[in-house]
Amino acid sequence: MTAINVPPKALRQTLIRYGYAPFMLVGLNGAAIGLTAYGAPKYLLLLVVTVGIAASFVAERVIPYDESWNRDQADSWRDRIHAAVNETLIVASVAAIPMLAAVVPAAEIWPSHWPFVTQLVIAILVADLGITLVHLASHKIAVLWRFHAVHHSVTRFYGLNGLMKHPLHQSIEMAAGVAPLILLGLPVNVAAALATATAIQLLLQHSNADYRVGPAKYLLALNEGHRFHHLKWAGVGDVNFGLFTLMWDHLLRTFSYDPHRRFSTDQLGMAAKPDYPSGYLDQLTYPFTAAGGCEFTNPEKRTNTARTHLRSYGGGHAW
Repeated sequence: MTAINVPPKALRQTLIRYGYAPFMLVGLNGAAIGLTAYGAPKYLLLLVVTVGIAASFVAERVIPYDESWNRDQADSWRDRIHAAVNETLIVASVAAIPMLAAVVPAAEIWPSHWPFVTQLVIAILVADLGITLVHLASHKIAVLWRFHAVHHSVTRFYGLNGLMKHPLHQSIEMAAGVAPLILLGLPVNVAAALATATAIQLLLQHSNADYRVGPAKYLLALNEGHRFHHLKWAGVGDVNFGLFTLMWDHLLRTFSYDPHRRFSTDQLGMAAKPDYPSGYLDQLTYPFTAAGGCEFTNPEKRTNTARTHLRSYGGGHAW
């Protein structure tokens, strides 16, 4: 029998292409579940997130979707600051749960006796619904768009983009996702696992790694689907709002996917504001200025514009 020699580079690429998402979704989330379920110190979850960031960095360089998106565009330090600030906000929201529980009357109907994994899945689905609705509203309501536009100003798509958000908008999204859970009596350890899952999900959702998840791409809010959300034309990017899943997008008829579509830098960002400020402090203050908003056209005009670009670039969207 003749031995089949698989080039080491090709083998590495194949392993990461099909193993990266399971490692992040199952491996790292599994580690977080184990740590939180058995009362390990919460700071160990930061180590899990750090491993996720390192894995994201490696995957993006071994199997990049677009080589140019791995190169700095005078935005790397800005994105790191955004990531540090917003990850701190996520951690702070978990730390605040005991204080909130003391002052906010809770229904105390949380199924604490259920398996920990089941509790986390419930928390993810509830949080996903709240975040999806705020995300959708942020594309429809001008005052919310002012702050959400910071996230849509990116012109390359890589892991740290997930936390490249205005901290005020990040706080609004997290509040919408977590508040209902707190009212139900969400335990702190489940909240800590949810926070870790959120950070891991954001890395996966904006990853420049050309990984594969098969049919799961129609249900999980990962990078293949989320790239459609970052198309720069008004109306075209109003799709795939989910953070963890696309189930709410299917129900809201905002799901979009075309397996033949390829994305490039000139299709990302905001066509209405190609010169959006790129510095961190400028992005914090710009939404509060007179120039910081976007003038929405009437819905019919936006719809026609979106359809034109979808035809031109081969996209598909359920209107």
